[in-house]
Amino acid sequence: MKKILTMLACFTGLSAGAALADQDDCFVPMADWQPRETVAQLAAQNGWSVRRIKIDDGCYEIDGRDAQGRRIEVTVHPQTLQVIAVEYEDDDDE
Repeated sequence: MKKILTMLACFTGLSAGAALADQDDCFVPMADWQPRETVAQLAAQNGWSVRRIKIDDGCYEIDGRDAQGRRIEVTVHPQTLQVIAVEYEDDDDE
């Protein structure tokens, strides 16, 4: 019985770790996505200039610049348009 409980605890811990590792992935059916135009409007409302809107790991990803001119990469949930992550990129990294 102890072996079964130990194995079950290990499996549960591994599953939780995998779920936490994929927090920036979006799993939404395409039928429930907001259109790209709405994502572009979200960017404009935040003062971002858009160079490209693409799909990465099932999420929208906005490449562009913020209001201060810094390069940004913004991950947006495709259904709720919630901003999941904002990364600032250095121009020297290219």
